[in-house]
Amino acid sequence: MSAFAVFASGSGSNLQRFIEETSLGGFPATLALVVSDRPGCYALARAKQAGIPVFAFNPKDFPDKGAYERAILRELRARGVAWIVLAGYMRLLGSTLLKAYQGYIVNIHPSLLPAFPGKDALGQTIQAGASMTGVTIHFVDEGIDTGPPIAQACVPVSPDDSVESLAERIHTTEHRLYPAVVADLIRFCPVYLSTL
Repeated sequence: MSAFAVFASGSGSNLQRFIEETSLGGFPATLALVVSDRPGCYALARAKQAGIPVFAFNPKDFPDKGAYERAILRELRARGVAWIVLAGYMRLLGSTLLKAYQGYIVNIHPSLLPAFPGKDALGQTIQAGASMTGVTIHFVDEGIDTGPPIAQACVPVSPDDSVESLAERIHTTEHRLYPAVVADLIRFCPVYLSTL
């Protein structure tokens, strides 16, 4: 069975959905590792409670991005990880991971890309007065939310929405869509990773 890793920096609500889906059986891969650049984040507590191995690091403990990404890569290889799933990971990936996992890294973003890329997409949406936003799942490249889209789902924006109320509806859509799309990718996309 294939293995995947989830990278997270925050509360890990999307991670929790993957934990639930993989524990039910029928998911086409094992959640082999949770990686975080914030050793105290709640996502790691969720992983530990579920018995999933974690690799947490502080970027400041490494001389540069290449150094900590090589440490991550060793952990991924040791567990036979074929796919990287970014779920609220707030750090731009560098060439070490992008080269090793090219075409096998996916991310979720709370807008209909290419609209509102980067941080604070929900705040940007409300400030722009948009009547519609959504969720985009996309492959990861060297840019910020610039990789090819895989799937999108629309979420309406109400005139009286706050960032918090909109986030609640966005999360409901994310939690439904992300595990389903990742499962299909793993089922139907053969993995050719010479680095593993």
